[in-house]
Amino acid sequence: MDALDLARWQFGVTTVYHFLFVPLTIGLGIFVAGLQTAWHRTGKEHYLKLTKFFGKLFLINFAMGVVTGIVQEFQFGMNWSEYSTFVGDVFGAPLAMEALLAFFMESTFLGLWIFGWDRLPKRVHLACIWAAAIGSNLSAYFILAANAWMKHPVGYEVVDGKARMTDLWAVLTNSTALAQVPHVVGAAFIVAGGFVLAVCGYWMLRRNAPMWRSAARAALVMTAVAGAVVAGTGDMSGKLLYEQQPMKLAAAEGLQHDTAGAGFSVVPGIEIPNVLSFLATNDLNATVQGTEDLQQRFEQQFGPGDYRPDPTVVFWSFRVMIGFGMATVGLSVLGLWLTRRRREFPRWLSRALVAALPLPLLAMIAGWLLSEIGRQPWTVAGELLTAASVSPGVSLTEVAISLAVFTLLYGALAVAEAVLLTRHVRQGVTEPEPAPLAEQRREPSLMY
Repeated sequence: MDALDLARWQFGVTTVYHFLFVPLTIGLGIFVAGLQTAWHRTGKEHYLKLTKFFGKLFLINFAMGVVTGIVQEFQFGMNWSEYSTFVGDVFGAPLAMEALLAFFMESTFLGLWIFGWDRLPKRVHLACIWAAAIGSNLSAYFILAANAWMKHPVGYEVVDGKARMTDLWAVLTNSTALAQVPHVVGAAFIVAGGFVLAVCGYWMLRRNAPMWRSAARAALVMTAVAGAVVAGTGDMSGKLLYEQQPMKLAAAEGLQHDTAGAGFSVVPGIEIPNVLSFLATNDLNATVQGTEDLQQRFEQQFGPGDYRPDPTVVFWSFRVMIGFGMATVGLSVLGLWLTRRRREFPRWLSRALVAALPLPLLAMIAGWLLSEIGRQPWTVAGELLTAASVSPGVSLTEVAISLAVFTLLYGALAVAEAVLLTRHVRQGVTEPEPAPLAEQRREPSLMY
């Protein structure tokens, strides 16, 4: 084991942990904004209670996401200086736009929303939460555009061993980004929907109040619609993999050799004929390249080396992503059908919503592993190998110490996050306090 291996582990551990908060922030912000909009339009008190309840959960998650996200920036300079040197000119623009435009917008308006209750006009206060939620989604766009460039670099040229941006618009409208952004953001809404459904399911088991059923119905709709978006953009992403990242596509399917009419492997030993070729090209008989044949071609193109990603991780990540994602969306569609025409939520459905809480999170993490490990051994496809990206001056001991510190620190943060969220969920909504006794005595009695 060398510094490269531990640097990859450290970035993977910290990023996966950070990625637990990002999708929930993206989706939950919009959900809270929708609840406050419903309260603003209808004046119904339960929408206000739900807004403040889920708003606090959103704020806890947002704060933890900011803390864990800062570490990612430092790692670029500490462990991946060669990578930062190569991509700095290209990444500078989208990451600056994320920080100065999206994150500034998100954090500023979120602060106004937090402290603006009963101080700002209702419409202005409502606009603040919408601006913060939109800022979260803009932030995701710029970061995912930068990430997409690593998989399909466009709008650049290499000068003196460094990538120089030649077309910002090409970077921001990269075909990979245009498919990846709605796919990841849609998945984030599924994660947020699953979280809201689990909370509502918990409270419907304890107190089947109309307020929780209303929130659950809204989350069911959000999850089902997001599932349709994810499915559509997933199909787009599969076709782009066929053109731009054939090795990742082959590894995800365990396809070793070029195959005409390639089948889709549900699990090892169970295959649906011709489906992979159709998903990749809309042609049942098209030829899909395999990992072993691609390895030979890449050796001729790029020189000696192993250009195959970890086959086990990529293969099973793909299936966990699809399986758990479909299970969550399927449960939401079933819930919508069972509760149509304002029917009650069956208790078994409420239990299922609580039990399904981990599924969308695991699907999201599996999707990230598929995306990033499937790109290996490249940090920038076709341009920069991961082995050439690590900082040359960082020793194995230094990376090991920082990895241990971050792992322990993040473990403590995970416990704190779980305690805070669980405590707030169990407290439920804040009921209005009764009027002071003196005020009650001044109220006219209905008996006279």
